[in-house]
Amino acid sequence: MGLYKVKRIISTNMIELKLPSSIKIHLVVNISRVHKYRDQVEGQKKECSLPVIIEGKEEYEVEKILNKQKFGEKNRYLV
Repeated sequence: MGLYKVKRIISTNMIELKLPSSIKIHLVVNISRVHKYRDQVEGQKKECSLPVIIEGKEEYEVEKILNKQKFGEKNRYLV
């Protein structure tokens, strides 16, 4: 989901995350849902492409869809 900071530890299995307001989930999560951040693996590509402006909005060009997963009523894509 992303790299976020722990705001406070509530109990041995619950923590409160510091999340941006654009993420619409509960701030308190079970510790099993959280993983320690690890640096990027050596040799792993991490290139952020620049957006293309189309009709005044930023869009990104997808080179290849690697996987598709149904999530509720929506599809999620690994690109």
